[in-house]
Amino acid sequence: MLKEESNAAASLSAKVEKKRKRPADEEPPTAKKATTSATSNGNATSESGPSLKKQKNKQKLKEKKKLKAQQAQQDDVKGEERTKGIDGSIGKMDGPLFADYLAQKTKRHNKEISAVELSDLSVPDSAFLDTSSYDGSRALDKLPEFLKAFSPNKGAGLLKASEEKGTPHTLVVSGAALRAADVVRALRPLQNNESTVGKLFAKHIKLEEAKQFLQRARMGIGAGTPARITDLIESGTLKLDELERIVIDGSFIDQKKRGIFDMKETHIPLLQLLTRPELRDRYGAKQKKIQILVF
Repeated sequence: MLKEESNAAASLSAKVEKKRKRPADEEPPTAKKATTSATSNGNATSESGPSLKKQKNKQKLKEKKKLKAQQAQQDDVKGEERTKGIDGSIGKMDGPLFADYLAQKTKRHNKEISAVELSDLSVPDSAFLDTSSYDGSRALDKLPEFLKAFSPNKGAGLLKASEEKGTPHTLVVSGAALRAADVVRALRPLQNNESTVGKLFAKHIKLEEAKQFLQRARMGIGAGTPARITDLIESGTLKLDELERIVIDGSFIDQKKRGIFDMKETHIPLLQLLTRPELRDRYGAKQKKIQILVF
């Protein structure tokens, strides 16, 4: 009996010793499984990081190409609209849109302009006759047709002139004297023995000569530049009593793709002319109404 008990104790002691001798780095199965899982997840994160970044970069590149394509398309449209000396976008604006366009241009030309000054140079929406429905070309040779399209009785009154000298019913305002001279030539179909087209610009015509012309001529239509027209109004020789319309030569652009609204030296004098009190008070009026047309 004692011998059997001794053998049992020895066996138990051997088992305990065997457990003690297990290597420290040997992990139980559950620990091994946890380590393997963590390693696997680490690799997945490591792989998904660059992959996700690559996808984002690819998406950004795609959006960049899309924006570039849209910009190119817009540039093509603008290029088409600004060909052959004509900015086609100008004629598509109605009164409110064009009034806002003028205000935006004014702020661009004079970034330090105050709100009061901007208001003084703002033309009311009611001043503009909507000519966006005109589907003909804005080329200069179409100007007589354009005027007839937006005048009573198909333009019958365009050939008439007041008995009062220097009193036009229509003023056409261009950005430069050379362009105004071209406008005069284009308007010859609306000229006759009783009504002439006046040259209201400074090119080869001194101010005193222009005054003398107005004092002796019956003029139905006058074509000129903002500064010279203003000088003649202030001199009292260019009378506005029977003025019905002011036509802005707005679609024309020069070789540098600049129109009357694109240059400060023409845009600001134009607005100073359009916002004169004797004109502003008659925009939208029931009697002696003046309308602004943009060609």
